[in-house]
Amino acid sequence: MVVQREFPIVPKFLCAGFPGPKRLRTEPLWRKDFMDPFLQAAIEEAKKGLAAGGIPIGSVLVFEGKIIGRGHNQRVQHGSVIHHAEMNCLENAGRQPASVYQRCVLYSTLSPCPMCSGAALLYKIPRLVVGENITFRGPEEFVRSQGVQVEIMNDAACIQLMREFIKARPELWNEDIGV
Repeated sequence: MVVQREFPIVPKFLCAGFPGPKRLRTEPLWRKDFMDPFLQAAIEEAKKGLAAGGIPIGSVLVFEGKIIGRGHNQRVQHGSVIHHAEMNCLENAGRQPASVYQRCVLYSTLSPCPMCSGAALLYKIPRLVVGENITFRGPEEFVRSQGVQVEIMNDAACIQLMREFIKARPELWNEDIGV
């Protein structure tokens, strides 16, 4: 017997504060072959960073179901200490009113470090979706304690991307995380 449930067309997990219209679905929302399109966009950003000789971490900022900012780690490319993926993403989103940030979701392929987590807290971004936290874990519990919803996907593609990079370039990875 198939139980019909009401699910939003635009799933709540995709955009904070945006319920969207309703329709009936018979299949489960989460399937093993389903890839969150926003996490996929963050993975594409990570691959851009790697292709440019940098560290493969990507991020997107989503407002009401639309990407308003994209970025990837560019510390190597810019010789910068602050161009982590999330910071680069926020920079590329441009100036936004506080009310916009407060309804956004920040996606990152890797658990955000203290600096990037702090930026999310500063702008009161209510939800972070993290591709993986196996290879690196930022201050997730602290971020949660500040009222931010932190979802860890532990996506196989994100884990593989970082493991391969860390194996190939351990010195650059250690520099990135301050070791």
